[in-house]
Amino acid sequence: MEFGLGFAVVAAVVWGVYLFVLKRWFEGYSAAALTVCINAFALAWYAPVTLADSGGSLAALGAFGPPEVGIVALTVAATALAFVLFLRAIAEGQVSYVAPINKVVPMFVLPLEVLLLGEALRPVQVLGVLIATFAVYVANYEPGGLLEPFRRAAASRPAQLALVSAMCYAVSDLGKRVALQELALPETLWVPLLLAGVALVLLPSAIRHPPSGVREDLPKLAAAGGIVAVGEHVTTLAFALLPASIASPVINTQAIVAVVLGGVLLGERYFRVRLIAALLAVIGVGLIAL
Repeated sequence: MEFGLGFAVVAAVVWGVYLFVLKRWFEGYSAAALTVCINAFALAWYAPVTLADSGGSLAALGAFGPPEVGIVALTVAATALAFVLFLRAIAEGQVSYVAPINKVVPMFVLPLEVLLLGEALRPVQVLGVLIATFAVYVANYEPGGLLEPFRRAAASRPAQLALVSAMCYAVSDLGKRVALQELALPETLWVPLLLAGVALVLLPSAIRHPPSGVREDLPKLAAAGGIVAVGEHVTTLAFALLPASIASPVINTQAIVAVVLGGVLLGERYFRVRLIAALLAVIGVGLIAL
């Protein structure tokens, strides 16, 4: 439990830095094209790790049956669909209303894992999950009406898309847990399967909207790919050791890392609200660890 929680915290920091880097480094890319480019570099960075465990990875791949194929396909499809739906949501609506809704993923993971996998959390851990999830919501919130995004969800298509995207991310998180624990797929196989699968799903959109200036951005793309490779690895280790309902809220605090970095380094707005979110996240993770 302690090691898994440590991996989840590291994953949150790595992904938070990644979100900050994306905001600072890349302009003029469609999200699909950027993801495909970065995932290609991430696969290249991660290849030595997979090759170092080629025996275990090849043995697991050779033993693939319908359950393994189904879980990999479901997780990849859910991840890609969640991403596309979120992009549609922010294209049609205000980010200030869409982003908080999209970050309530753990609220769907918890009941799904309890109902489908029989996971049992202690009451203090459930409280920690709720607080950590609320912290992520607050980190993405811009002062106004605290529950306004959910009031709008009843009649707002962008808000509805964001909510469905969150549900898809929850399915993806649950798929990771099943693949890595119930099916015992090795981490060195799972990471490249997920990276390549998402890239292949998004490739047609990337081809339709090709990026410009890739050659000039190669060093930045390579660096971002390295961050993704590390992020996916530690995320995979976390889901291999923890229930998804615990790993998901901790890893999703990446949003808090990103906005706090933005406040410290860029002087972005509502920094006090972000600090409150960070404090709530620390409390939530602390309760989960009890």
